[in-house]
Amino acid sequence: MNQHQFHDELTLSETAEQFGKKALDLGLIPSFVVRYFPDSRQFYIPNENESEPLTPEQAYLRLKKLVEQSG
Repeated sequence: MNQHQFHDELTLSETAEQFGKKALDLGLIPSFVVRYFPDSRQFYIPNENESEPLTPEQAYLRLKKLVEQSG
């Protein structure tokens, strides 16, 4: 993926979502859930019932690593 620049939590969250969609498309994860709150987002990988919520930073790092390792 292209180099990303983050200006705030919103742009970081958006980038994490892009990596999540890419990971889904590549079949690297079975599901990806984002909960939207007025001031933040929570990410769930692989699904809401079997994982702890991730912060945008945690989701970005985990998803970026998965996508980059896939080639």
